[in-house]
Amino acid sequence: MTDKSIPTEKEFWQTMKGMVKDLVKDQMEKMMELEREAFLEEGDQNNKGNGFYQRNLETQFGKVNGLEVPRDRESNFSPALFDPYKRRVGQLESMVIKMYSHGMSTRKIADLLEDMYGDHYSSSTVSRITDLAIEEVDKWKDRPLKRRYSVLFLDAMSIDLRRDSVANEVAYFAAGIDEDGYREILSFQVGGNESATVWGEVLEDIKDRGAREVLLVVTDDLSGIKDTVTEAYPKADYQQCVVHKTRNTRNKIRENHKDDLLRDLKRVYNAPKKSQAKECFSDFKKEWNDLYPKVVDSWEEDLPDLLTFMDYPDEIRSTIYTTNWLERAIKEIRRRTKTQDSFPSPKAAEKTLYLRTKERNSKWQERRMRGFKKAKPKLQEKFIDRYGPKKEKQQNQTESKEDIPTASPG
Repeated sequence: MTDKSIPTEKEFWQTMKGMVKDLVKDQMEKMMELEREAFLEEGDQNNKGNGFYQRNLETQFGKVNGLEVPRDRESNFSPALFDPYKRRVGQLESMVIKMYSHGMSTRKIADLLEDMYGDHYSSSTVSRITDLAIEEVDKWKDRPLKRRYSVLFLDAMSIDLRRDSVANEVAYFAAGIDEDGYREILSFQVGGNESATVWGEVLEDIKDRGAREVLLVVTDDLSGIKDTVTEAYPKADYQQCVVHKTRNTRNKIRENHKDDLLRDLKRVYNAPKKSQAKECFSDFKKEWNDLYPKVVDSWEEDLPDLLTFMDYPDEIRSTIYTTNWLERAIKEIRRRTKTQDSFPSPKAAEKTLYLRTKERNSKWQERRMRGFKKAKPKLQEKFIDRYGPKKEKQQNQTESKEDIPTASPG
C-alpha cells in the first residue's frame, strides 16, 4: 500500500521546479529594482519611481508568471533583463518559421516547443507566428522585377488543397535567368487545374512588374501554351522541353524498341547545328515511320519548337533545351511539403511555398548558370535586335562568384 503523504517522484520534481521558479522570480525582481534606482539617480531628477506592472517571462527554468516590473513616471526605464527575452522571442519566431518551411505541421511544432520549454504552445499560436510570413508574401509577389530576362521557364506542381473539401490543385512557378545568368523564381500562383489561361495570367503579372524584354520562354507541351507565350511576349522565341517530349515518347513504344529509338532521337537534339539535326530527323523518320507513325508525326510537327535552343550560343544550350533545373527545384519544394497531408487553405499553401522559394532564391544568388557569362555578348545582340538599346540601367546586378555546372542535352 502506497503512503499518499509521500510525494511521487513526478510530484517531487514539480514542487522543486516551482520552488526554483519562485527563487528566480524573487531575484529578478530585486535586480530590476536596483537597476531602476541606478537609472533614476543618473537621470532627470524630476523623474521618480511609479510602482510596478506585471508581465510573464520565458527563462531557462521555464515561464515565470506575474513578474513585478518596476517603472518610472516618464516611462523611460526598460530593464536590461528583457533584452535577452526580446532576442529569444525573435529566435523562437525564426525557429518556428524555419520548421514550418521544412514541412513540419503546426501541431508537431507546438508539441516540440512544449517539450523544449515546458509550456504549452497551441497549433493556433504557432500558426499565428507563421502568419508573419503572409505579410511578406504579398510584398514579395508585388516586388518589381528586372526589365530583361534571357530566358523564362514555366513549370507546375500538384498540391492537395482544402477548400470545402480536399482536392488536387496546381501551383504554378515562373522562373527566370537574367541577362547576367542568375536564376530566380519570379512568381508562383496557387489554384485550379493547370491551363494555358492561368499561365497567361502569370505571364501578364510578370510583365506588369517590369519584366518586359525576354528572349526565350521554355515550357512543357501543355495544350495552348505556345499561343499564350506568344501573346504575352510576341518578340520572344518559344522552346518546348525536349526532356518532357522524350519522356512522353518513351511511354508510347515497345520495350524492345526503346533503346534504339531513343538513341536515334538523341542524335537529333544532340546535333551541333540545326541543319544537321534536321538531317538526323530525316534518318529517324525513315527508320521508324512504319512502326511508329504517330510518334514520328508528333516529333515532326513539334520539331521547330524542339530545336529553337540551337539558335542560341553553344555555351548555354544544355540549360535552355529543357525545364529540368526548375523541375528539380520544384521536386525539392514538394519533398519538403510531403509531411503535410493537405493544405488547409490557399494562404497556408502560399506560406509554405513562399518560405521554400525564398530559401531557394537565396542560394541561387550566389552563383550564375554556367555558360551565360561567355554567352552574354551574343545574347545582348539578340536583345538589341528585338528590343533596341537598353532603356534603363538594370539594378541589383551582382558580380559572378562562381559558375555552376549544367547537364548536357541527353
